[in-house]
Amino acid sequence: MIRRAAMVKMVVIAALAALVATLVAVLIRWLPESASEEMDRITFVYWFATIICIGIFALVAAVIIEAVWAFRVQPDDDTDGPPIHGNTRLEIAWTIVPAILVIAIGVVSAVVLSKNADAGSNPLHVKVFAQQFAWKFEYPGKVMSDELVMPLHRNVKFEMQSADVIHSLWIPQMGQKQDVVPGITTEIVITPTRTGTFTLICTELCGLGHATMRAPVRVLDQPAFQAWLAKQRSAGGAGGATSGAAGGQTGGATSDTSALGKTTFASAGCGGCHTFTPAGTDAQVGPDLDKLAADAKAAGEPVADYVRQSIVDPNAVIAKGYQPNVMPPTFGDTLKPDELDALVAYLSGKGAS
Repeated sequence: MIRRAAMVKMVVIAALAALVATLVAVLIRWLPESASEEMDRITFVYWFATIICIGIFALVAAVIIEAVWAFRVQPDDDTDGPPIHGNTRLEIAWTIVPAILVIAIGVVSAVVLSKNADAGSNPLHVKVFAQQFAWKFEYPGKVMSDELVMPLHRNVKFEMQSADVIHSLWIPQMGQKQDVVPGITTEIVITPTRTGTFTLICTELCGLGHATMRAPVRVLDQPAFQAWLAKQRSAGGAGGATSGAAGGQTGGATSDTSALGKTTFASAGCGGCHTFTPAGTDAQVGPDLDKLAADAKAAGEPVADYVRQSIVDPNAVIAKGYQPNVMPPTFGDTLKPDELDALVAYLSGKGAS
């Protein structure tokens, strides 16, 4: 009779503990709303593991509370507790059951990882280039963009490279996350399930401008995506365009050097570190580009030469109050010659006033 009463109490306690844990799991939005097939699968694994954890928590809480209440030491009781030799069947049970649960979580996770890595037979291949502190994307036909645009309900396979340090690509609503490592090409697959605008975030600490290393993401339906891609090709040709703007030798769509300079400033991530009023940026990681004329005069160089040197060899002249080895020294290699010329002209003309 006493054992039955104890069992009833533990069942009631377990039910209450499970209810509390379930409310915490359900009422708090722990994950963003899914926007990809991969995120749907990741969410399933999350809830699969969460349900198991709620069950274990309820059981353990019930046993602990009942044990503390039923076997507590009475006041002024200094006697030794009764000798306990254990329960073999119980020990076997609490070894086998957790093992089964852990194996189940492992199997489900392995299946999800395998499916999330499957690009299918006809994926859209997008090359991703990461560099402190900006993202660039290349679509078939050498179309370049600093905005990630994806078609709805089509597997998109990203082939990612880094020009400097380790970065990490993550779109929270789409679940998938993958490091971008210098010297190797890493891959990830995303299949969008709803249209909308999102944000791509670098989740690997990559330098002082890490927090600003983001890129806009849009998911369009198939006709709209094809129209966007055709527009980029016509605007940028084989040389590519960034955000629909191109210039000079890049594709021949326009010879507006100022427009290309402004586009390059954005796509290279300059605004993540520098204040530059014409571009609407106010970051303070690097020197204020509104004061380029004064800095060039202090260095004893023409503004254009000073700007070019600062881009291709940022450690040659260190502005007062700043440290060396902060700005990546790779822009001289990653920027095309016409992009570099346009960026120098853009900064020299609008930052020298």
